Amino acid sequence: MAEILLFHHAQGQTPGFAAFADELRGAGHTVHAPDLYDGKTFATLDEGVGYAKQVGFDTILERGRRAAETLPNELVYAGFSLGVMPAQLLAQTRPGAQGALLFSAALPASEFGGSWPQGVPLQIHMMEADEWAMEDLPAARELVETIEGAELFLYPGDGHLFADQSLPDYDEGAAKLLEERVLAFLEAIG
Repeated sequence: MAEILLFHHAQGQTPGFAAFADELRGAGHTVHAPDLYDGKTFATLDEGVGYAKQVGFDTILERGRRAAETLPNELVYAGFSLGVMPAQLLAQTRPGAQGALLFSAALPASEFGGSWPQGVPLQIHMMEADEWAMEDLPAARELVETIEGAELFLYPGDGHLFADQSLPDYDEGAAKLLEERVLAFLEAIG
């Protein structure tokens, strides 16, 4: 079974985020889900992004990096939206990464040192008409084109946090398919 470091999105550790982590645990995986927001949650994505800007994205990245310090190097790094930043940073820069799962966002590899580490599998999941992810879609496509075996899954719809069952963007069909694909990815790493 895989050991996963899972980072929340800009609305914080919502009940839907916690439920997703619990689903992975229920499948036998070890999931670490640090709180990058010191217990704060936000009713809207705009409010959460506003808080992240106030705290500073560098601070969010540093909190994510610190969350990994006491954990083994052999982790799968995963993040939803804002949480993709620390997940991708760690997957690209921390030795021993077992894989990366990026939900609703992706950054160019150049953002964190220029290249993706050899042999580290990657899955990216986005909705095809998600306005929040449109600027990230070119980076997602570039990652998939340049990383052997990397996968990009585009789901019909425009929800951003479509896998969080506690939020209005939730799409049950897409969320279930995402979970199936994630569990297969983790099983292959295993």
